[in-house]
Amino acid sequence: RAVAMSVSHSSRLNKLVREQYMRLPQDGRVQVTYVWIDGSGEGVRCKSRTLDKEPKSIEDVPEWNFDGSSTAQAEGSNSDMFLVPVCMFRDPFCLDPNKLVLCEVLKYNRKPAETNLRHTCKKVMDLVKDSHPWFGMEQEYTLLGINGHPYGWPDNGFPGPQGPYYCGVGADKVYGRDIVESHYKACLYAGVKICGTNAEVMPSQWEFQVGPCEGIEMGDHLWMARFILHRVCEDFGVVATLDPKPMTGNWNGAGCHTNYSTEEMRREGGLKHIEAAIEKLSKRHDYHICVYDPRGGRDNSRRLTGHHETSNIFEFSAGVANRGASIRIPRQVGQDGYGYFEDRRPAANCDPYAVTEAIMRTTVLNETGVETKDYAGH
Repeated sequence: RAVAMSVSHSSRLNKLVREQYMRLPQDGRVQVTYVWIDGSGEGVRCKSRTLDKEPKSIEDVPEWNFDGSSTAQAEGSNSDMFLVPVCMFRDPFCLDPNKLVLCEVLKYNRKPAETNLRHTCKKVMDLVKDSHPWFGMEQEYTLLGINGHPYGWPDNGFPGPQGPYYCGVGADKVYGRDIVESHYKACLYAGVKICGTNAEVMPSQWEFQVGPCEGIEMGDHLWMARFILHRVCEDFGVVATLDPKPMTGNWNGAGCHTNYSTEEMRREGGLKHIEAAIEKLSKRHDYHICVYDPRGGRDNSRRLTGHHETSNIFEFSAGVANRGASIRIPRQVGQDGYGYFEDRRPAANCDPYAVTEAIMRTTVLNETGVETKDYAGH
């Protein structure tokens, strides 16, 4: 009964009845679900429309609009916002030929909305494209019941201490694997570059990885993977939170570790380029902390304590195979002398556009200090 009470009412609707309708033919027409980031910088919204035929490319999907006053993106007196399609995926919920379309949000004057961080990220990625930046992001998240309590935890207490849960197997060690496996399959179907998943250190905390992705593709694919996660959780009646420290006390927080390399780092002798990039990052720690969560570092201050496999938010550190450092060089990379490194500072609720843009500004465009350059003339 306790578990039944922690899932949403709509998840208990008869799904077999729904299947009867989902099998109906569409007479050549296509449902397109537009997905965008709302005014919180963390939440995603969506709405759908019918197109007369299947779009073959993003150019076939028309611009649309929505009421920005209802998403904390505009005031009611001038509330229309533009949805500009940027990346298209197959729809794992309504199935082929239907589509999910990620959109940028523009204001009435066609300037980017405040939480449209893709706009400047795309400019920066276009500038640095010759360095062929690859990213892989490890998205940690926590499953909550509809009551806000971690899914599967005792109603009036805590599970046993951390230890048996990371990559665990067994009903007493992992909670919600059905959700994780459904999300994985849905991402594969959609065309999201998901590359793995595992149970995390805190019970009912999980991680999936997206990548390798080049340039702007990293943000596009991670945001769509997040949308699919929330949508799958809706079907199961639970909530996925990206809060960087959902449970206070002796429990791991949630990050979004970001693996990164340029073409020269991936070549023989690339370690010296990795070390040079880390040196640049060491001199710009405060700037990166500011953009690695949506609240200028305040969310991450709850997580980056120097405990629970994190570095201290006030100090920059780097090391081979060190999970308590800001930057980790994998042991294999140290041995091979080339490869990639991992920035462990981004919070679970970071905007991947902001994170990847910041890394490129510092390591390739050689920016310093807390100010960023405007490359409008390029």
